[in-house]
Amino acid sequence: MTAARCVSLSGLAITALSLFACAGPDPAPGEAEGAGRGSASAAEDDALYFPPDGGTWETVTPAAAGWDPARLDAALALAADRASTGVVILHRGRIMAERHWTLDDPSPAHANGSHPLNASGHAVEDVASVQKSVVAVLVGMARARGLLDLDDPVAAHEPGWTAASAEQEAAVTVRHLLAMTTGLTPELAFEAAPGTTWRYNTPAYHHLLRIIAGAAGREPNAVTRDWLTGPLGMADSRWEPRPWAQAAIGTGFVSTARDLARFGLLVLAGGVWRGETIVEDAEYLAEMLRPSQALNPAYGLLWWVNGQATALSWALPPEEAAGPLIPSAPPDLVAAQGARDRKLYVVPSLELVVARLGDNGSTDASSFNDAFWWLLAQAAPRP
Repeated sequence: MTAARCVSLSGLAITALSLFACAGPDPAPGEAEGAGRGSASAAEDDALYFPPDGGTWETVTPAAAGWDPARLDAALALAADRASTGVVILHRGRIMAERHWTLDDPSPAHANGSHPLNASGHAVEDVASVQKSVVAVLVGMARARGLLDLDDPVAAHEPGWTAASAEQEAAVTVRHLLAMTTGLTPELAFEAAPGTTWRYNTPAYHHLLRIIAGAAGREPNAVTRDWLTGPLGMADSRWEPRPWAQAAIGTGFVSTARDLARFGLLVLAGGVWRGETIVEDAEYLAEMLRPSQALNPAYGLLWWVNGQATALSWALPPEEAAGPLIPSAPPDLVAAQGARDRKLYVVPSLELVVARLGDNGSTDASSFNDAFWWLLAQAAPRP
């Protein structure tokens, strides 16, 4: 397992295990994060807090939020040991814990997706399939603007996009792309009637961003910036080409742990940001975060859904597991998940958002999820 190395601003290794959020602007990599300037009072405000676009992001100590500091420390220590480059944990929008690391020996795959550090010295990474959940929200925003409908045939927006016959292609809708039920192979050939089989199909999914941009008549970055990342203050987030990838999956979404946490907070808040409704289609937002079909109840509309009786993996062919997606996590958790354990978790019952970037932190598809959430559950407030 690639080790994470904590570094200070000067680049010197440190051993501090105080992992709680510090106040003020982004802490430098490896800084000890403890309660301080800008912290919420001992009795935390019940209302959701939304950070400014720049400057100080308010914090709350774990104890003030009802969490066990030592056990939360243990969860973040595990994240460090599992090749993480950044973890941000929000409680009611305030930073409750934050940590950033550099990797001693990143894998070639991680290096491919890494971009220059941001102004605060934090990792900027291609978030892999976490981008799918970003696109899911953009689809809802496009629908609210009357640019598309979930039951539109994909071919109405992009004729000839598959290797199937015209009749077979015409049956595939935007909803099928969102739910991973296109019935197509990764090569976009016909395999089964849409809606009758579930297959995690990234090449098919990638057509959604083209559909949104085409319907809006603008480039993907312009649409995303104006609709989403600009209003949320996600200053380090953008679409970038992947020169190392196949053309079918050649566009990556680049972000930071803090930016992803902002996006997760928008979802936690039901599409509202600082009193303004950003995602106007509340019906779509609710549908996005619940099972989209019975074939894989752990999958919504490009979001993973916990608390279901079974879950299919993104392996090809999909592997079925009895029980929920993350048994150790609250049943109402929803997640955006990407390769190399890029994660964004949103847990309404805990008023929690967790963003994680880094290299592969697992020995299999679920081990990071299970280990990290087992420790977080020990730290969480008891009912």
